[in-house]
Amino acid sequence: MPQRESQPILIVEDSEDDFEATLRAFQRAKLKNPIRWAASGHDALEALATMMPRPGLILLDLNMPGLDGRKTLEAIKSNPEWRKIPVVILTTSDDERDIEGCYALGANTYVQKPVDLDGLFAAIQRLKEYWFEIAILPADGDDRG
Repeated sequence: MPQRESQPILIVEDSEDDFEATLRAFQRAKLKNPIRWAASGHDALEALATMMPRPGLILLDLNMPGLDGRKTLEAIKSNPEWRKIPVVILTTSDDERDIEGCYALGANTYVQKPVDLDGLFAAIQRLKEYWFEIAILPADGDDRG
């Protein structure tokens, strides 16, 4: 299996319904990568500490109880072993402060979640095309070099 297809995707989303819809969208887009789900920022950091291979991409919701997406993003991008992992913010917020703040913390892309399922499917198809067909992702391994 090519490396791109073997790299897992970590979806950090507190809503099980939103996670299931995103998972269906990835399946419809025929993405072959394994999908891991973290229901909170804390769960995401725990998963990152043990996941091998490291995820090729993290989809991160902002508005979660407890450790929210902003703090989770900050923790990911401040860790030398995780900072190269692309993080896509996938959230309902279109607040300019959220957008600016996430890019300042190191987010790679900021996407507003479409409100309907067809819009979500189209957005996930485009994410798949960009991140797994066009972009070259960093290889899994020791990033401390």
